Amino acid sequence: MGSSMEMKVYGKSNNLTSKLLALTNMPIFDVSSDLTIEVGASSFALHKFPLVSRSGRIKKLLVDTKDAKISHINLSSIPGGSEAFELAAKFCYGINVEIMLSNVAMLRCASNFLEMTEEFADKNLEARTEAYLKDMVLPNISSSISVLHHCESLLPISEEINLVNRLINAIANNACKEQLTSGLLKLDHNFPSKAMSNVAPETPSDWWGKSLAVLNLSFFQRVILAVKSKGLNQDMISKILINYTHDSLQGLAVRDPHLVKGSMFDLELQKKQRVVVEAMVNLLPTQSRKSPVPMAFLSSLLKTAIASSASTSCKSDLERRIGLQLDQAILEDILIPANSHRNSHTAMYDTESILRIFSIFLNLDEDEEDPLRDENDMAYDFDSPRSPKQSSILKVSKLLDTYLAEVALDTNLSPLKFIALTELLPDHARVVSDGLYRAVDVFLKVHPNMKDTERYRLCKTIDCQKLSQEACSHAAQNERLPVQMAVQVLYFEQIRLRNAMSGGHNPFFFGATNSQFPQRSSSGVGSGAISPRDNYASVRRENRELKLEVARMRMRLTDLEKDHVSMKQEMVESHPTNKLLKSITRKLRKLNSLFRINNMKAAGSKANSESRFLSHRRWRYSVS
Repeated sequence: MGSSMEMKVYGKSNNLTSKLLALTNMPIFDVSSDLTIEVGASSFALHKFPLVSRSGRIKKLLVDTKDAKISHINLSSIPGGSEAFELAAKFCYGINVEIMLSNVAMLRCASNFLEMTEEFADKNLEARTEAYLKDMVLPNISSSISVLHHCESLLPISEEINLVNRLINAIANNACKEQLTSGLLKLDHNFPSKAMSNVAPETPSDWWGKSLAVLNLSFFQRVILAVKSKGLNQDMISKILINYTHDSLQGLAVRDPHLVKGSMFDLELQKKQRVVVEAMVNLLPTQSRKSPVPMAFLSSLLKTAIASSASTSCKSDLERRIGLQLDQAILEDILIPANSHRNSHTAMYDTESILRIFSIFLNLDEDEEDPLRDENDMAYDFDSPRSPKQSSILKVSKLLDTYLAEVALDTNLSPLKFIALTELLPDHARVVSDGLYRAVDVFLKVHPNMKDTERYRLCKTIDCQKLSQEACSHAAQNERLPVQMAVQVLYFEQIRLRNAMSGGHNPFFFGATNSQFPQRSSSGVGSGAISPRDNYASVRRENRELKLEVARMRMRLTDLEKDHVSMKQEMVESHPTNKLLKSITRKLRKLNSLFRINNMKAAGSKANSESRFLSHRRWRYSVS
């Protein structure tokens, strides 16, 4: 080797010796290397003294061994590999090693592995890395996330030294502190006396939530559970979940159902999708009708869950969440493609999921909405004829009619499934049945070979009294409809025209507007039980419904009685035998009047004679 004492590094391209010679003038470099350390594919020719003076592990391997002439050590299991050992070796030789976010986790794990503690030297590598973590990493969310990301490649030792848990707890604590600070800034900004101009409180998710996307799924789940337990706002958690899911599934989006079906790549892709979706569903905030999770996100999760054959519990959870806030959905949210592994003769859309989702919405119990809501507020909401629940039902009815018109074009959709969809909503959910009629007409046109029984059952779902005049005219001439329905349409059309001609108005017949149809509350929807807490409001609601029903029935009964009497009179007057009876009756009336006149004359003459006789007698017996 000579007096220059070169240190040799074999295998990996490394110039550690030249760096050491350039950076230090220690006398040890006048001594040839007496220890070779292998780390993976790299070999380092070093000196025992500087390593033993700072590393407890190397000291044990050299001193405690029976072979005093040992000159070869294998440290391939060191976390961070050759890069970590090179930095640790430099530190042992007294060379200043710059600790940064990118290497602090690696150096902390390497120092633990090499046992570079204060027991062997003051200000050893372990103490230096701990100081950096406490001062520069743990107080800052973004720094903690960055270091936590580097811990993923340092398992299991990063877990054993509790570095991962410390970083996760630091992220959760700092996130909640930021949330509290943001809330206080907003509170101060709302008071004029403490108004702060040009103050725009930061939203933590804008600057640290997105950086969580670099974490693997396991660490991300642990971070979310930690911030949940610390009380982070659910709206912020939802934003973080949406961002992470978008980044994780980018490139794993729902594909064409018939693309590379059954290939190894396809199966692996589905597995990745399934793992991500099931994890995200488990991390979603608590189910609620006022959930901060957007409907579009829930819908995309369900579509991916179905395409990737996720677990039944995962899909059921998503269906329930969508059902709870179905009034916020649009058509694209509920157009869920069928499973990609089905054949070409299967329906395009997964109508079974939609059936369950609408059933969940219709069977909602109001006590799920807010168990802490005040009784007075609750009674006020239920008493309103345009309560939020009723408006939600009207929105959902329009949504379902639009959905029916879309899926009706699918030639592979079975009539029974379509009929089940049309029978979902209660009678009062639709103000006008034109949308349902259009969807049924499209389905009948696309499925001309339907059985008569199925055709009749399908058309029975249409309330002819709620069809507009235009739809009624179309239905009366529609050859695809059963004869019974055409007759029914014509009957109601006749009654409507009769009412219009007589100047009357009957709100039960088609063509009525929203204001003409009495609003009904949602108590009749589904079969959800009413909780004791809602008893008073429920009774008042039922009372109002019964009064409306009684008033409607009375009006309808009166109209039917009038129609019955008028029709009976017309039938009697139009019969031929009635003319003869009328003429005989008129003659009898004339004869009766003649007899009555003669009797009156006879009675009059007799009365005159009697009056004269009495007058004569009075005259005879007069005193004068």
